[in-house]
Order: sequence, then structure tokens, then C-alpha cells
Amino acid sequence: MKSEFSLSVQYASEAQDIPKRHTFRKCVKAAVEMPCAITIRIVDLEEGLDLNRNFRGKDYATNVLTFVYDDQEPLMGDIVICAPVIAKEASDQGKSLEEHYAHMTIHGALHLQGYDHEEEEEAEKMETMEKCILERLGYPDPYRV
Repeated sequence: MKSEFSLSVQYASEAQDIPKRHTFRKCVKAAVEMPCAITIRIVDLEEGLDLNRNFRGKDYATNVLTFVYDDQEPLMGDIVICAPVIAKEASDQGKSLEEHYAHMTIHGALHLQGYDHEEEEEAEKMETMEKCILERLGYPDPYRV
């Protein structure tokens, strides 16, 4: 049972319509399986690009990045979400901003716990978990066509 839960949300983006802290909290609480101390940072393109370039060697801003500081109890890490990328993806995929933020928050929380999607079997497991968590929270299947 989760005994400790700490979540900080940093709004470092000029974007509009970013969910409130309680939405992020609900998503992280539903996805994390152990006591944790997590920071979510919402960033703009420049910071998203800098982080992805410096830590992953990729020359583009991505939707979500995770940084694990301690994977033991309590789990400690950061989830960085790039607001303009989320907005574009939500529009392109016909999703609401809130549901895409929820999906990427849960996706990041699962990454913090060691889940991955590099191999097909891992990806299927992670996607199934995401769908189940999102459904419990009242969000639609993020992988629907």
C-alpha cells in the first residue's frame, strides 16, 4: 500500500489549457505502485529540445521525458512534458488536451518504475497498463483508431 506520495508540478510553459495539479496528481497516483516523490515539469519547445538533446542525443523536442533518481522506495524522479508537442499530438490524433496529458503523465510514471516499450512484448505490456489505468480514471483508450 502506498504510504508516501509527494508530487510537485512546475509550470514552465506559456501554453494555455495545461491541466491543473489535481489532474496530474490523480494520474500519477493511479499509475505509481510504491511510495514516491515525483516532480512534473511542463515545458515549452526550447527547454524540451535542450533536455532531449542533452540527455538522449535527439535533436527534437519529444512529448515526455523521465529522469529516475532512485528506483527504490520511495521512487524519486522527474517527468518532463513538452506542452507544444502534447498540443500538436492531441490535435493530430483527435484527442482532447486533458486526455493526452493524462496519457503522457501515466506513460511517464510507468517509465519511472522501469516499464519500457523498446521491445514488442514490453510495449504491449506497457500499453495494456496505460489503457487499464486510463479507463479506471474515465479516459478513453489512447490507442484507439
